[in-house]
Amino acid sequence: MAIDPRSHTPVYVQLADILREQIEAGELAPGSALPSEARLTQEHGIGREAVRMSISLLRSEGLVNTVRGHGSYVREVPQRRQVELAPGASVVARMPSGGERRSMQLDEGVPILEVRGPEGNVEVLPGDEVELTRPPT
Repeated sequence: MAIDPRSHTPVYVQLADILREQIEAGELAPGSALPSEARLTQEHGIGREAVRMSISLLRSEGLVNTVRGHGSYVREVPQRRQVELAPGASVVARMPSGGERRSMQLDEGVPILEVRGPEGNVEVLPGDEVELTRPPT
């Protein structure tokens, strides 16, 4: 897939689509480094700012994380644990505040789940680490 500078789709979105496809196809495996900004700029014939915007887009989707001074990496999906919902419980999904993201050590783009129990208690869980289940009926 090549970037079309005449397309109505911005070049940074086109590059993000290319990288996303490579991640989903396993060409860029979890934990592997994305090509450098300079390499992406040269390979695709686009500006450095467009490359940065595409990586930022992928980061906001939770697909990559960036380590300052070291580059961007395909995000490793953590092992999921099952959490059984009590009868009468409800769940609200939302994006975390900055403080919640730091305290829970969440990557950018990862939502949190507020599990509200029937007694009014609230448990906040990282959305990428849990699988909600219902009790058998």
